[in-house]
Amino acid sequence: MFSKTRNRMTEEHYEKEIGRLRTALEEADAVVIGADAGLSTSAGFTYAGERFRAHFSDFAAKYDFSDMYSGGFYPYETLEEYWAYWSRYIYINRYMDAPKPVYEKLLELVRDKDYFVLTTNVDHCFQKAGFDKKRLFYTQGDYGLFQCSEPCCQETYDNEELVCEMVQQQKDMRVPTELVPHCPYCGKPMTMNLRADNTFVQDEGWHQAAERYSNFLRTRDGLKTLYLELGVGYNTPGIIKYSFWQMTLKNHQNTYACLNYGQAECPNEIRSQAICINSDIGEVLERI
Repeated sequence: MFSKTRNRMTEEHYEKEIGRLRTALEEADAVVIGADAGLSTSAGFTYAGERFRAHFSDFAAKYDFSDMYSGGFYPYETLEEYWAYWSRYIYINRYMDAPKPVYEKLLELVRDKDYFVLTTNVDHCFQKAGFDKKRLFYTQGDYGLFQCSEPCCQETYDNEELVCEMVQQQKDMRVPTELVPHCPYCGKPMTMNLRADNTFVQDEGWHQAAERYSNFLRTRDGLKTLYLELGVGYNTPGIIKYSFWQMTLKNHQNTYACLNYGQAECPNEIRSQAICINSDIGEVLERI
């Protein structure tokens, strides 16, 4: 069982850790990036506050919720209302660009490195920023995909065209009935391809990405690797955080870097191999 050390930053310590991270990145034979919601938050993809009010003030007034996440769980009475909300939600969080170029800054740092990205984010920001699709594993799904709600099959469907149409044609917070998506096989309503329960569809693309990630780790075993953790919290720590700790511990050449505004910490067992920076991720990437 790991025991944890939380990093308390002074300006001097902050500068020192930035320098250590710059050196670790330069010297690494391979870089494994683990990204969670904090990275997209740094890029401006916030789900409450002004951004929520700008896009969902009508829904907030009618249904009395105050952030996008709450709106996603609201028990809408009809599928027309449900898809009016979700089409707008998907459009602004999947098909609009992030307000700040944080992902682009990250790509600049690793473009010429041997890298792979493991992410629980579902907003597709890595690909939109130019990251190689074959070096990405989206473990928790993609806002850009629909699946059968049953599900009757392990298939997913690109939704951009239909989502844009629903956004354009919705009126009074309802989409036309003919735009409500249904499974082409069983006729049941579609839903988002997001891991929420055991109905999550892991399609062929998901399995191929999982295999590529596994192969990357296997073929770089023993190399000097930087495990760069960005904005990962404790909702699903076993996917990125705990596995990064364990892989760092396996090889004394490896480095674990945690960039997290408010939760930059590491186990005592890898303290000498760790870089923990409690600051905005975009600011840190800019300083590097």
